[in-house]
Amino acid sequence: MRHRHDIVRVALVGGPMYDPLYDAIPAFERDTGLRVEVVARLPHPELNAFVKQAFESGDADLDLLSTHTKYAPSQVQWLAPLDSSVDEADLLSRPVELSRIDGRLLQVPRNLDVRLLHYRTDLIDEPPDSWTRLAETASRVTRPGLYGFVFPGRDSGLFGTFYEMLVGAGGMLFDDDLRPAFDSAEGMWAASLIAELHHERRVTPSALPDWHYDEISACFRAGDAAMVCDWPGSYHLYENPATCAVWDRMALAPLPAGPAGRNAAYGGCHSFALSAMARNIDGALALMRFLTSPDAQLAEARLGAIPCRSSALARVREESAADPVAARRWQLLADAEETMIVPPRFAAYPRCEDAIWHSVQRAMVADWTPRDAVGRAASAIASIVPTATVES
Repeated sequence: MRHRHDIVRVALVGGPMYDPLYDAIPAFERDTGLRVEVVARLPHPELNAFVKQAFESGDADLDLLSTHTKYAPSQVQWLAPLDSSVDEADLLSRPVELSRIDGRLLQVPRNLDVRLLHYRTDLIDEPPDSWTRLAETASRVTRPGLYGFVFPGRDSGLFGTFYEMLVGAGGMLFDDDLRPAFDSAEGMWAASLIAELHHERRVTPSALPDWHYDEISACFRAGDAAMVCDWPGSYHLYENPATCAVWDRMALAPLPAGPAGRNAAYGGCHSFALSAMARNIDGALALMRFLTSPDAQLAEARLGAIPCRSSALARVREESAADPVAARRWQLLADAEETMIVPPRFAAYPRCEDAIWHSVQRAMVADWTPRDAVGRAASAIASIVPTATVES
């Protein structure tokens, strides 16, 4: 019988963007003699709910968990500080900054996430450089069996699309006092465009309100959509003929600009955190270091993800230099990092994001007007954040 100190219990984010990394876990087990028990492998919304329930029950038998720099502030009471356990020398400064909460390192960044526009070159000569042109292009190419543009119709993905449009129009989520600032002309424009794409122009499938990231990616890769915005971790699925029917008819571009002329790409860092209730701290730290090592990050980078280690980033860019398509992709990702927008980090943030996407979805399906949607979301958030503190 194995003892608990020989076992590392983990809760992981799952999906095509994340799962390839976990294929290396058997090698970790062979090298260390530890056994990794994957207690949960779930999409992030479901994973967050699982983690919350596990810790609030008072018996969270977890050593290590996947999290994200935007979600960790809501989990801070369940995470153990890592300042004395992690060598930051090879980590990029922005991911480390995002991984700190009130000055403490509470997570180790896994990869940097920021979206690009993927489009069909056999259908679109030039990628749209504005959201307005994207809507027009999507309408032009939409026909039976082909959707002009697909985007997540729920959860963080829908929020992110609204946020990118809002900032591109010159708007803000919150003001300096953390009061909702998106109940504005810019917020109404963003909600109106989302509703226009789905309900008026009908360039999206009717099932879109049920679709997450994986469904929109699969739709485009099946050849059923002309444009999609997707994360770099999925890129290996797009360039593989076995998983993408249009791999040879696809190109990348920056996200479109809004009416203010600004390109805004919603982003952040996936990360791993040590449970404050870990029973096998040494095993959890060993697994965390393994999963965020230069070799692990280089392996994910070769599949498309943006590494958070400078050595892995330099290596993958060097390997890609001779391939014009790959080199341009890495340059587009570097440019997207410059336009990356990160929402304020505070414990109640996930509840605010939920309030926004639920309301925007109601506008998207024409249950509410865009005016009502942003107004009701702002009212809901005003009751959530009076005592919230932004994380430094």
